Amino acid sequence: MKIALIGYGKMGKEIEKFALSRKHQISFKIDINNFSDFEKINASNTDVAIEFTTPHTAFENVSKCFNKGVSVVCGSTGWNDKLQDAKKLCIEKGLSFLWASNFSIGVNIFFKINQHLAKLMNGIEGYEPEMTEIHHIHKKDAPSGTAITLAEGLIKNFSQKKQWQLAPVRGKEILTIEAQRTDEVPGTHIIKYDSDADYIEITHCAKGRQGFAIGAVLAAEYIKGKKGIFTMDELLNI
Repeated sequence: MKIALIGYGKMGKEIEKFALSRKHQISFKIDINNFSDFEKINASNTDVAIEFTTPHTAFENVSKCFNKGVSVVCGSTGWNDKLQDAKKLCIEKGLSFLWASNFSIGVNIFFKINQHLAKLMNGIEGYEPEMTEIHHIHKKDAPSGTAITLAEGLIKNFSQKKQWQLAPVRGKEILTIEAQRTDEVPGTHIIKYDSDADYIEITHCAKGRQGFAIGAVLAAEYIKGKKGIFTMDELLNI
């Protein structure tokens, strides 16, 4: 298939390597230095665009792809307020769209473990959940999209918490998320249930960007030729 890379930084280059290893073609590599080439992308030269940019540019980029008749896989986070508008445009154009806060297969399994643990802990007195996410200093949004997905999954299954907030905000019904930006850490997420007697902790630690790239390319393969809004759960059948 022909894949356009919208965003050609470290993540884009990792996606390119895995896509080429699976015999795909890269139709365009768009970054700030050649943004005018975006106008050349269309349904005749590109099957799917993979978008990894910034919270401030993602919606515009995704919309532009849809208006050109190209389906999109998007891994940019921090633009949730526009996500429903993007999905609506996708449906109107008869295309396909898969957005995920994290494309790592391991993280998507971690999402399910988090939800199951929250169900087990729900109603048990004395345990206080909290979350820590650690990323590289270049990450624009905080908390991470992955942390927000984890928080939403926990709150849905743990009735004592009603909302999440960034540290230092705390409260009986608040799940506190501490966001740390350190060196070149690709991504670590820790969920901890603490009590006076002990604590239970689950952690996912990315070793690099490879896992995200694999998931993004698999997502592009999955949505090619389809119509509608898709998720990593459907792709991985979990």
